[in-house]
Amino acid sequence: MRNFIWLLFLSVSLLAEGQNMGDLFKSMPSELLPGLSEGNKTMLLVDSGQTTVPYALGEIKKLAQSSDYLKIKTSDAGTTQLKLLPVANDSSIVCIIKTVCAEACDSHISFYTTAWEKIENNIFLPEISSGIFFDSSKKEMENYKYTVSLHHVYPISAEFSENGSDLTLTFNYKSLLTQDQITEIKPFLKSDTITLKWEDAMFRQ
Repeated sequence: MRNFIWLLFLSVSLLAEGQNMGDLFKSMPSELLPGLSEGNKTMLLVDSGQTTVPYALGEIKKLAQSSDYLKIKTSDAGTTQLKLLPVANDSSIVCIIKTVCAEACDSHISFYTTAWEKIENNIFLPEISSGIFFDSSKKEMENYKYTVSLHHVYPISAEFSENGSDLTLTFNYKSLLTQDQITEIKPFLKSDTITLKWEDAMFRQ
């Protein structure tokens, strides 16, 4: 019911025509990408090469762009992805993924209307934790509970493909653990990556 109410709201409140990534990026509130001026945004959108644009917090570079996707490098360790996702009645929402790669890459995912009004993540995205990478059929095995409980050391990164709406999650644990710990964890893992399909206005496994 909650999803239905939000989809009804979106279908009424969003304008489908004229929505493209260039327009949305230009109207993106400054607090979502601090220090990036209107001129910086224009330079990034028209750049067809590997030009680095200086801005208040360092240097920024466009990595990929299509009509519904934009990926930019915001620092030596950070990237930001913007993706238009279709919902009801030809309307769309914006998904933003901010990723920081320090010891390992970790992403934060958020959703907005095309008017840049924030939407709660749980409407479109299942709970993301290290547990989704583990094989629950092995939960009775020794050390399973201990292994899964170490979620605080398991960063997860998220990535769109330039031309698709599915979301690939990557479990980035190896760089934070010893080889012995990795060997202990591997028997309980289903995979290091999981793809969430965008279906019926929601990401689904």
